[in-house]
Amino acid sequence: MMREDRKAPTTGPASNVIAMNRHRTDARFPHVAMIESYWHALRGHRIMPNRADVDPRGIEQSLEYAFILEQVAPGVGRLRIAGAHLGDLLGMEVRGMPLSALFVPEARDDLAACLDMVCAAPTIATLSLQAEAGMGKPLLEARLLLLPMKDETGEINRILGCLDSNGSIGRAPRRFTIMSRRLTQITGHDVARGWDRPSHREGGLTPLRGFADTAGRFTGHGETRRAGRAAPHLRLVAAQGEDL
Repeated sequence: MMREDRKAPTTGPASNVIAMNRHRTDARFPHVAMIESYWHALRGHRIMPNRADVDPRGIEQSLEYAFILEQVAPGVGRLRIAGAHLGDLLGMEVRGMPLSALFVPEARDDLAACLDMVCAAPTIATLSLQAEAGMGKPLLEARLLLLPMKDETGEINRILGCLDSNGSIGRAPRRFTIMSRRLTQITGHDVARGWDRPSHREGGLTPLRGFADTAGRFTGHGETRRAGRAAPHLRLVAAQGEDL
């Protein structure tokens, strides 16, 4: 952690427990609320936390739905760490793949613009998603949360995210369209207010540039998992050279 960063608030003397009850919860997407609360608690009075601050023990109940992205090019985020739920949606291993693999082609320009805003502004992005329906693919709604972080050099190129869905996955792969988005730019004023009443900016999103996936580093083995599997286990897969 950088010297000028302040420590995250604790719930008592010499405590490492982070308070997670500061934000309203959407009952359909509880893991999104958990990850956002954790991110806010980590950053404390800073604009955002560092990548090194993230401890999987702090989000173990939502670990399956969490991921960490690296912005490798404008509008392109590569999944360095991904919970098992993302692999269930695609029916294959997702580490090393771009986040856009979970979206239909028509939605990828908007996704690219959101990724740019998260790292450049910086901004918190919350996207309401819906999967394409078809035979063996029932209605599936989802919520995507993107939260900026700094890497070890202080550059804003890491994103802590959560993809939580409501409904049966059915037959994979499931890819999403963007139904709506909420963008909240992070400012010093927002930090001073403790995020009690964040200022949201809603409406249409104009793509900042065209979308183009980078080549290589697709390490998925194509193994398909059954949609109706047993109770989920906490499993997080990291790309080579990345530790949680």
